[in-house]
Amino acid sequence: MEEDKKKIRISVRNLVEFLLRSGDLDDRRGGVSDKDAMQAGTRAHQRIQKKMGPFYHAEVPLSFEKEYENFTLRVEGRADGILEEAGGFLVEEIKGVFRDLESLEEPVPVHLAQAKCYAYLYGLEKHQTSMRVLMTYCRLETEEGRPMEALTKEDVRPETSNRKIRHFLFSYSLEELELWFDSLLDEYYQWAEFQYQWQKKRNASMQGLEFPFPYRPGQRELVSGVYRTILRRKELFVQAPTGIGKTMSTVFPAVRAVGEGCGDKIFYLTAKTITRTVAQEAFAILKEKGLQMKAVTLTAKEKMCACEEMHCNPDACPRARGHFDRVNQAVFEMLTEGEDYSREALAAQAEKWQVCPHEMQLDVASWTDAVICDYNYVFDPNVRLKRFFGEGNKGDYLFLIDEAHNLVDRGREMFSASLIKEEFLEMKRELRPYAAEHGLERALERCNRQLLAYKRECETFALLDSISGFVLALLNLLSELESFMERVRKGELADRVLEFYFRVRNFVGISELVDENYRIYTSFLEDGRFQLRLLCVNPAANLQQCLNKGRSAVFFSATLLPIQYYKKLFSTNKDDYAVYVDSPFSEKNRCLLIGAQVSSRYTRRGPEEYRKIAVYLDEMISQKRGNYMVFFPSYRLMNDVYEFYMDQIAGTDTEVLMQTPSMGETEREEFLQAFSGGGSHTLVGFCVMGGIFSEGIDLDGEKLIGAAVVGTGIPQVGIEREILKQFYDAGHESGFDYAYRFPGMNKVLQAAGRVIRTTSDRGVILLLDERFLHREYQALFPREWRNCRICTAAQTGEAVRAFWQE
Repeated sequence: MEEDKKKIRISVRNLVEFLLRSGDLDDRRGGVSDKDAMQAGTRAHQRIQKKMGPFYHAEVPLSFEKEYENFTLRVEGRADGILEEAGGFLVEEIKGVFRDLESLEEPVPVHLAQAKCYAYLYGLEKHQTSMRVLMTYCRLETEEGRPMEALTKEDVRPETSNRKIRHFLFSYSLEELELWFDSLLDEYYQWAEFQYQWQKKRNASMQGLEFPFPYRPGQRELVSGVYRTILRRKELFVQAPTGIGKTMSTVFPAVRAVGEGCGDKIFYLTAKTITRTVAQEAFAILKEKGLQMKAVTLTAKEKMCACEEMHCNPDACPRARGHFDRVNQAVFEMLTEGEDYSREALAAQAEKWQVCPHEMQLDVASWTDAVICDYNYVFDPNVRLKRFFGEGNKGDYLFLIDEAHNLVDRGREMFSASLIKEEFLEMKRELRPYAAEHGLERALERCNRQLLAYKRECETFALLDSISGFVLALLNLLSELESFMERVRKGELADRVLEFYFRVRNFVGISELVDENYRIYTSFLEDGRFQLRLLCVNPAANLQQCLNKGRSAVFFSATLLPIQYYKKLFSTNKDDYAVYVDSPFSEKNRCLLIGAQVSSRYTRRGPEEYRKIAVYLDEMISQKRGNYMVFFPSYRLMNDVYEFYMDQIAGTDTEVLMQTPSMGETEREEFLQAFSGGGSHTLVGFCVMGGIFSEGIDLDGEKLIGAAVVGTGIPQVGIEREILKQFYDAGHESGFDYAYRFPGMNKVLQAAGRVIRTTSDRGVILLLDERFLHREYQALFPREWRNCRICTAAQTGEAVRAFWQE
């Protein structure tokens, strides 16, 4: 029996946006909100569709397959609406926009192309000889800020156009549509053929590919667990200590799964640059073993930009002029003629073709087998890659989420939004000379008045039930801002307006997500300004919606304890898997002590407590010359203890370095460089828990032989922490655990994890706080900490001395 041909899928929207884009790259008003008018456009669709009568069918799925020699190309999508008419059919494509519709003289070409595709697919299915196409643009608010319910049945008639809705009606013969659609597929064929041939070569390279290292204890089980998770389309939470080889243990089974048709693309997600480098090294090692795989690392726009100032428009950047006319050729050449997709190679290719390097790297990522990137490219509503995760797009993507504990705060922040009242006043002042006759000043004043009303009701902070009226005022403001940006496109004022516009637009977009997992509150910032904030307390539903765009996800970290806490914050599934991998390191190489005579509680802080902490530190450090780090819960406590510790070590050759809040990249590198040597004298780094030196750095061997952690890492009491506590208390969980204890202990575990990095490392970990004796904290210790010792200051010195003498 003939083997089934490979099926290559592409959505109608992706097909036309990829092939038919042309002209300039422009991050100003031009088309930004037209391209994706947030989720408010979905509501507009529904309201129009409901008014179209019984012969109108909404959200009609359509598909088309064309067979080629090596593969079958499947084009699929969903028509917004199809109307049965006398003697035929009309296909409608609806776009919700903020712009003034009176200035819209014709449909955006890519929008019309979508509609024509749907018209051809439906006409072919229904054996029609001709089809009518209706492009409908609806303004997402009216000039008075009224909601879309203001639309009438008269408004949605194809022959009607007014300030709220604009129609463009076309008629095509099916023969005409067929010729046009075939030409699209012919143009896309070279890309599909490249994809087929490359994947064939890639899959062949995996035959016989073995894990590149001897398995460490627990590693084989982790590899198998990841592979089974992918096969079963599940999500997996992995608690695995440093040194187990988490990166390779997740990348290897994901690579094998892709080769066996159980995944389209790997997304390796990280929070920090250093972990991106580790992922790159993992793919490089597999390539040395014969793997053929294209992997690209996405770099932040500001780091990729070739201009001194980051203005992506044809007036400010010569590469933006005609970018879309050249970029597809640049990408195809890079994919077919080379194997280097490093930042330097991408920059060189962009220079050769005079295109934007940032935008080009995103296009390259569409065709690679693996993408290494920050969390925000998958999750952030403003930054996520719409070509993969936009409305209607999904695939068999495999998400490998490294250092997943970072996703708690990052997830909350990505799905939260704030607006500052004073920014509206400032914008009103700046725009007054331009705004009078265009309604912009009135729109700003309307928003400011509402914020003033909130402010009068707020003493320190206040929870709000709903802000729907304010959001309608913001929608009206967005429209007025767009009209202004059409008229004023250059200069510093235009740049500030654009930034303000995006902040407002983001707030409106987040407001669409607000549900029982959110709290809306107002408060005064430290500088006295007044803010309105949409706080995503539990990001699980929003994160899950993103993960549902793919096939499987693996969350892994050395500090994913307790796992149930992370499950509830990252996933809404009830059947996720979890794996606990034991440490491969001998417990004899670790001296773990608890100093129970001190505390970092605020009620205990004072000179006597600082002196006792300093004595403990000296007892640990003075037993062996080498490099040490001490982690504090705040800069203030660090500075207070520093003074007493310097008195304690006076007259010795001990050098002390201190982390500062304003450290630049060069200073950070110099701080770490000081730890690259070892043994000639004693070096102590005073650092802050949760900071740049408490996680993500690798100081193996003699680079770091001991660490003290002062305090339980509990976050400072604040408005948002208290909101989190109340939220979980109301849900019959321990609010204190979720808001304070669990995040604090994660910082403790991360800081302590700096010491033992390899099987040959030996070192001391000293936990300084009497609360570490409490059951609630010890329940959060990893298994390898079961043999900790409780010590006085004097006993600490004796225990450390005996450890080093073994």
